[in-house]
Amino acid sequence: MNKKKMLLKAISLLCVIVLAVGSMSSCMLLMSDGNEDYMTEEEVRDMISGSLGTTTTVENVNEYDITIENNGSANLLAASKAVLSAVSVSCNFNVSYQNIFGQNVLGEESSAGAGVIYKLDKTKGDAYIITNYHVVYNASATENNGISKSIKVYLYGLESAKYAISAEYIGGSLTQDLAVLKVTGSQTLLKSNAVAATFTNSDDVSILDTAIAIGNPAAGGISATVGCVNVDSEEVVILGSDGRTEIAFRLMRIDTAVNSGNSGGGLFNDKGELIGIVNAKITSSSIDNIAYAIPSNIVKGVADNIIHYCDGTDKVNPYRYVIGITMDNSELYTVYDEETGKIHKREVVKIATINAGSIAEGNFKVGDILKSVSIDGAVYEINRMFQIKDSMFLIYSESEVVFTVERDGADVTVPVSFAGAEPSKVN
Repeated sequence: MNKKKMLLKAISLLCVIVLAVGSMSSCMLLMSDGNEDYMTEEEVRDMISGSLGTTTTVENVNEYDITIENNGSANLLAASKAVLSAVSVSCNFNVSYQNIFGQNVLGEESSAGAGVIYKLDKTKGDAYIITNYHVVYNASATENNGISKSIKVYLYGLESAKYAISAEYIGGSLTQDLAVLKVTGSQTLLKSNAVAATFTNSDDVSILDTAIAIGNPAAGGISATVGCVNVDSEEVVILGSDGRTEIAFRLMRIDTAVNSGNSGGGLFNDKGELIGIVNAKITSSSIDNIAYAIPSNIVKGVADNIIHYCDGTDKVNPYRYVIGITMDNSELYTVYDEETGKIHKREVVKIATINAGSIAEGNFKVGDILKSVSIDGAVYEINRMFQIKDSMFLIYSESEVVFTVERDGADVTVPVSFAGAEPSKVN
């Protein structure tokens, strides 16, 4: 993966700064009103089925478990499924800024973005919501950690002040540009048609796969646009939301139309499954329709990690173990999947060096080819270098971890214990 440093100044994060004044009104997205309270079960059925030439199964309609069976009019059906897991996000900040006389004064600033419902307990009105870190963070905020003092989320079709849902910041990461919000005991959520997003394996995404962005562009409420995946995975260097840290993100490149306010919103395939979280685009007069999304595998791993370490504790960052190896991927190739018709990039991931005193020492050997890792019984193939780094978010001190490596032409299993080791904080 090549770092795209030359694009740094042209790439922008996609949060909307709505207002910055001494005293302010509510976020722009609150200006809409006149929405129906809730859709009926019949309206949901009509929305996601109807005479569209596609077989759509709605199982257990009280939970809105929606399965799209084939691809006829799939984009419409996928978006109709995806919006039920979408939220718009509004954040208020206390900020310090200079007035026209050069004096430092206090004021308020509001920003808007989007989010995705990750976990949902409809019986209690509880949910975890994933969004971008830069949606809820403001470098000029006077709050201790720069996180919004007041976060509100709004479900699709309920985007007015009457249905505002208060959300609590659980934790997040500047360098991963992800944050987790928590909603507790919301009657609006309890009575709604909301569903948790269905995640899919972003490692299976390929060029020209459908990419549907559900977001909150221009703080105007939840809307959808459709495009394609152009590059399944690349490393792009972007200036972080603190305005000073250059961060090498691993991102998916898309040509889906996204704008300020799409930040934190979901990117979905033609089955309504989440393949990423939109976070940036190139803003240049000479470049059209290049935007980026954080792949769903990273999103899920980081979100679970934040919930594990931060929910109910005083921690606000994810943590990740470091094995202590460097890798070589000098052997590159592609494979054709006859079942899906897709071409996938592959790498032979070989251990190049092992750090003295690291977890890897005594477990691995230089020259080992990493084939897979089993974490608490779930097996993850290793055929791209980034998969090792991604998998580290899934490992906790009590995890049972077994690597499979090719050593001297034979497959060897390598159990690795992380008990007693200290994970590193991810800023």
